[in-house]
Amino acid sequence: MNKGIAVRKKGTAWIMALLMIAVLLVVSACSANNDGKVAGKEETKAKSVRIGYQKYASVNILKERGGLEDKLKEAGYSVEWTEFPGGPQLLEALNVGSIDFGHTGEAPPIFAQAAGAPLVYLAHSPESPKAESILVPEKSSIQSSADLKGKKVALNKGSNVHYLLVKYLEREGLAYSDVEVVFLPPADARAAFESGNVDAWVIWEPFYSVAQLATKARVLADGEGLVKNYEFYLASRDFAKSNTKAIDVILEQLDETDKWAKDHQSEVAKLLAPALGLDTAPLEQALAHRGWGIIRVSDDTIAAQQSIADTFFKLELIPSEIKVSEAVIK
Repeated sequence: MNKGIAVRKKGTAWIMALLMIAVLLVVSACSANNDGKVAGKEETKAKSVRIGYQKYASVNILKERGGLEDKLKEAGYSVEWTEFPGGPQLLEALNVGSIDFGHTGEAPPIFAQAAGAPLVYLAHSPESPKAESILVPEKSSIQSSADLKGKKVALNKGSNVHYLLVKYLEREGLAYSDVEVVFLPPADARAAFESGNVDAWVIWEPFYSVAQLATKARVLADGEGLVKNYEFYLASRDFAKSNTKAIDVILEQLDETDKWAKDHQSEVAKLLAPALGLDTAPLEQALAHRGWGIIRVSDDTIAAQQSIADTFFKLELIPSEIKVSEAVIK
């Protein structure tokens, strides 16, 4: 009888020991969780901000300088960067949901809105009219606007320089139909320009300074007195409405970077050169042509954009009239 009791006591002791081990394992698992979270509850994954950028300009400077990732991490976001050759391509990616935030000139958002892209305007740079130009080859016979009549002019369709050409021709008393516009992205346009397959090239920085210094191209005109040439910061409507904290962080970091860059342009050129595969000389020239800072979108800004949209509709460059004010979160 005593022996049976002893066996049962021994069995009970083993069961208790196993239960204690199980409890210790649970406690250990709980303490191993990040930030002391209870076992069984997964850590909240950081939301991703997908940023589209172009070579050069403030977003590219911010990317290369760094700091945005840390600030967004504090707000609960990670960052994905995607490079685009121009604004139209960037906004097409925004339209199909591949990116959340990006930057372009004045014209691309108008073409994108006309195509139904769910974009919203957030902010823009100061005016930078000298940061785009109409180039002609060094030995070209084209000396004035009159000489452009009937000539081939290359540009990236729907880009900022598209509007520059429109305004230049208008000022010079020429019709848009007086020139043969050839739509080419920057790399293809430069090849066509250097080979003589086009007679002029309307282009923005830094492609403008790179080509001008390398080929000794002449500037027929820049945007001074013709266009404001804003750089706009845009986002998809859903992202902007649901992620105001991330938007604020990005714009604050852009403003901070611009304030630094304005007073350190040689340093900025050295920072961008390896990332862009360019020499510092054209970058320093390009940087001297732009304005610095972040300005929130205002009614005046939207009115100026509406004027561009109306011009493009009259020229049948967009299929229907648009209301730019509909691309603003109020």
